Amino acid sequence: MKLGPALVGDHAHGASLDAIGRQAEGCRRCDLYKYAKQLVFGEGPRDARLILVGEQPGDREDIEGRPFVGPAGNLLARCLEEAGIERTECYVTNAVKHFKYEQRGKRRIHSKPNAGEIQSCAWWLGAEIEKIQPEVIVALGATAARTLLGSSVKVIRDRGRAFHAGQEFDVVVTIHPSYLLRIRERDTARREREHFIEDLKTAASLRSQH
Repeated sequence: MKLGPALVGDHAHGASLDAIGRQAEGCRRCDLYKYAKQLVFGEGPRDARLILVGEQPGDREDIEGRPFVGPAGNLLARCLEEAGIERTECYVTNAVKHFKYEQRGKRRIHSKPNAGEIQSCAWWLGAEIEKIQPEVIVALGATAARTLLGSSVKVIRDRGRAFHAGQEFDVVVTIHPSYLLRIRERDTARREREHFIEDLKTAASLRSQH
């Protein structure tokens, strides 16, 4: 399994990750910048062994300018703790850096990014990966999995599976924590949460093997 071509190569030309983040703030690679309040770059230790990649910022992330600070991010933090992973030791980011939404009255409703938007933003994710040099990446949901590994990977079929992407790290595919928030049936929600924590434990075990 190979990484998507936009993720591979010399993205940074010697620049630091902080400098790349500042450069990203002026990104015009697609039209999403016209509607979001700000670009949301990744955050976390520059020597993180584990990177968590989601789909895109949500409403709260767009307002605060930080990834995974909304309801899904809070749930992710609790699940990481249960999996024995320190949230502060992870670098967290998204495949797409601007919030895409539909305005419904006063509410901004999440809208899935399209293939062109994902491809346009992959350069920044590639730069983050190149600079951090992680041991394991967790793809949270279909957009992250597609960006990292291509369209042949399916979350439902490949969930919990680790892919060696021809690099020095493994990619573990799982659901996005926002999926757990949408489950109404209590027993199903409990089972899916436990499954998600097991997927995170898989990532933790791979990290310890490097």
